[in-house]
Amino acid sequence: MRALTVEEARQRAADLSLRSYLIDFDLTAPGDTFEVTSRITFTATGETSWVDVKPERLLSVELNGQSLDPGLLADGRFPLTGLQAENELVIHTVQKYSVDGEGLVRSVDAADGLVYTYGMSSLESAPRYYPCFDQPDLKAPYTVTVKCPEEWVVLGNGAATRTAPGEWALAETKPLSTYFVAIAAGPYHLIRSEYDGIPLGLACRQSLKEPLEVDAEDLFRTTRDAFDAYHRMFGQRYMFGEYWQVFVPDFNLGAMENPGCVTVSDDFLFRTQATEAERSTRSRVLVHEMAHMWFGDLVTMKWWNDMWLNESFAEYMAHRVAEEATSYKGNWTDFAFVRKWWGMQTDQSSSTHPVAPDSLKDARQSLDDFDGISYAKGAAVLKQLAKYLGDDVFLKGVNAHLEAHEYGNADLHEFIAKLTEAGASGLANWSEQWLRTSGLDTLTAERTASGVLLHRLSPDDSRRPHTLTVGGYDFDGTPTIVELVLDQDVVEVALGNEIAVIVPDAQDDTWVKIRLDETTLANLPAVLPKIADSTTRAVIWNAVRDATLTGDLDPRRALELFATTIGAEDSDVAVESLVRWLTERVLGGYLPYDESRAVVADALEAKLAKVEPGSSLQLATARGFVAVTKNVELLQGWLVGARAVPRGLVIGQDLRWAILLRLVRLDAAGEAEIAAEHARDQSSEGAVEAARCRAASPAGKEQAWSRIMSDPEIGVRELLATAEGFWHPGQAAITAPYVERFFTEIAATADIRAGMVLMLTANRIVPKYAIDADLIGAAETLSQDETVTSGIRRAVANYLDDLRRAVEVRRRYS
Repeated sequence: MRALTVEEARQRAADLSLRSYLIDFDLTAPGDTFEVTSRITFTATGETSWVDVKPERLLSVELNGQSLDPGLLADGRFPLTGLQAENELVIHTVQKYSVDGEGLVRSVDAADGLVYTYGMSSLESAPRYYPCFDQPDLKAPYTVTVKCPEEWVVLGNGAATRTAPGEWALAETKPLSTYFVAIAAGPYHLIRSEYDGIPLGLACRQSLKEPLEVDAEDLFRTTRDAFDAYHRMFGQRYMFGEYWQVFVPDFNLGAMENPGCVTVSDDFLFRTQATEAERSTRSRVLVHEMAHMWFGDLVTMKWWNDMWLNESFAEYMAHRVAEEATSYKGNWTDFAFVRKWWGMQTDQSSSTHPVAPDSLKDARQSLDDFDGISYAKGAAVLKQLAKYLGDDVFLKGVNAHLEAHEYGNADLHEFIAKLTEAGASGLANWSEQWLRTSGLDTLTAERTASGVLLHRLSPDDSRRPHTLTVGGYDFDGTPTIVELVLDQDVVEVALGNEIAVIVPDAQDDTWVKIRLDETTLANLPAVLPKIADSTTRAVIWNAVRDATLTGDLDPRRALELFATTIGAEDSDVAVESLVRWLTERVLGGYLPYDESRAVVADALEAKLAKVEPGSSLQLATARGFVAVTKNVELLQGWLVGARAVPRGLVIGQDLRWAILLRLVRLDAAGEAEIAAEHARDQSSEGAVEAARCRAASPAGKEQAWSRIMSDPEIGVRELLATAEGFWHPGQAAITAPYVERFFTEIAATADIRAGMVLMLTANRIVPKYAIDADLIGAAETLSQDETVTSGIRRAVANYLDDLRRAVEVRRRYS
């Protein structure tokens, strides 16, 4: 179907003004379809336009009392002619439930057979859900009714009232963009609360009510703390009535900021022991979605090129508010290790783009830009802007922006104008330097005979200024912190040249890549464990990881640094992030698998022997160890209780699946063991983990491949787990026949899936451990094929970047 272009959207926004939506959902029919009626009132300045409809069957269309021919529907658009100044459009359709996470999703819980539905209408998904004028700058109030089975409850953007058995009415909303419209209908377990006059609620599947009940106070506390912080920061209180956080199954994102009815992946309800890093991440996700109530929901971008006004702001505010206002700390350390690392890789890929690109992409292509640039880089740029302007000016401008455009839409130029009115100067140049360019400056400290110089190397002519700190560290880890503004290519730093370790941007205040000087690199094994600031350690590791990525540092040297220092690392975020990087990139990618794997396994086994029993750090270490050890007897012993488990470590269901996955990859377990574990864990989560294990099994490769490439009915979580389980560097010979098949078969998955999950699947099923220069040509051809869906081409282009780097690293250091 055709994707909406920015030119079409601008013209339709000029032609139409929406007054209201009345949406009636009928979810009572059995099977995979439901009925919906959209009644839309709007004004028009011209006689023609179109409405977006993507139904299973279009039953009827009525415009201003006149019936129109349903056969006129073409390519997801129904043409409207003879429009008047005031119009009423009524469209009745049969829609199909979704299994790919877009539209109205229907999920059956494997634990008890109960059925749950929820809406996901972001970007092009809304017309799969209900007929509408689908673009962000055509806002209107919504009134929704729902018919459903009598035992169901209904939640949505407006407060829900049961009007009769199986019938619900949702209160009229404030003006919303189409991509925020949400309902959740099913036998959800509900927990209600109230804070500061705001009705609060949590909801989940019945089979997950125990973990929700256990964590309810923690979730409500984060919500209360964040509301207090946002109310202090912003000139307006929360404006959308009730505030529900609904944990939904088979979600294709972390969460979605639907006003009044935030949907959250129920992966964030922990069935067994979780690390503090996981709990902190969950807290930030909730705080991120709350920030959207102001940035995105109250004021929405006019077109998708300004999505950073939503996502970058929410990402920045999530880390800032979580750190300042909630009980979870270390948020900026997590940002550096996880989010910034994601963004740094994206900004050095062929698919990089400015934070605020020009309005060139259509709605479908814009989906590709929900990436490390729009989230992490944008957040880092905003952090730098707030540091540059000072909080008073920054927040004054932000609040003026929110007030000026409330319940409407705005773009970058309007935001910059409000910051300027608040007292900021030179922002036009700042905007061009930071928001309209791609790539990172590189900072390097040079030791001279008289001191230290800081060099800035820019990838273009932008010459971005940086307000940052440079840290110098003695051999005992004692810091000397120097604050400076880097507005030239070379500046002096007030540090002695004899200091053991020099770290540019030591407090991670700006968006740069860092190259550590040779003396610093030589001293890191001794000094890194003594640096107390976990964020500085993350900055150092990002420098090491990036230099390894680009071939500037021998990966064996990075591996040695890990082995030498991981024992002293006290951050579970650091342990999890570094092990993930090693297993996904270094082991079998840059370095021979078995040789490098053994180094990681030995280091983690040593750490596991001395880490505090029962701690989050112990769990993070154990997970990493399980992923890399080849000690089959030990793993089997942990699984059946025949071998002593480290004191304090609980082998919960999630860890049991991780152990079994490793045994399968070591060919020490197979279908019988997978089936037995699945019988033990007959939940939807168990079905997902069983699918991951079967994809990892040598005997299960062909069936897994077939499901990924041709099964339109597989759910999102099971699909992604199958793709994640498929490749492994220890199974190169087994998976070799599928490498070429990837290039010939992946494009056709766009015929059975749409939206975000298409790119997510492609990213996971690329043959990332097949490091062969002969594959570069096939990857180039596929990534440049304009007949292939953009999300798949983006995934292949990113794989091609990684492949070229890995080939070069191997050539250089073999």
